Amino acid sequence: MNSTILVAFIGVLLLSTVNSAVPTASISAHVLDISGGSPAAGIQILAFIQQNDAWTKIGSQFTAENGRVDWVSPDFTLIPGTYRLTYLTQPYYKNKGIDSFYPYVEVIFEIKDATQHYHVPLTLSPWGYSTYRGS
Repeated sequence: MNSTILVAFIGVLLLSTVNSAVPTASISAHVLDISGGSPAAGIQILAFIQQNDAWTKIGSQFTAENGRVDWVSPDFTLIPGTYRLTYLTQPYYKNKGIDSFYPYVEVIFEIKDATQHYHVPLTLSPWGYSTYRGS
C-alpha cells in the first residue's frame, strides 16, 4: 500500500514539474486536421508581435505528434499588444501528397492581460479552416 502511495506521489510531482515549465502568461496552439480527424503533426507555427508598424518575430515551433505547441514563444515575455500566429500549412499537405488552397493561415489577436494563458487552436482542411480562443 505504501509503495502505491509513493508511486502516485511521484507521478503527481512529475506532472506538476512538466506543467510548471510553461507559465500561465503564454500562448499555446493546437492544429487538428479535420479532413482526416487527426492531430496535424509537423506544422510550423511562427509567432509575432506588432511593434509600431512592423511585426517582430518572437517564436517558431513545430506541432508535436498530438498537434500541439505548448508554448509558441518561450524566449519572449508576453506584454499587452497585437499578436500574429502564422501556421505554415502548405508543407504539411504537400508532405501528404494533398493539394491545398491555403499556403498558410494567419491568426491575429489582441492580448490585453499579459498575465493570462492564450490558446489558439486551428481546425484545418485542405480547403478551409476555423479558429477560436481556446482554454
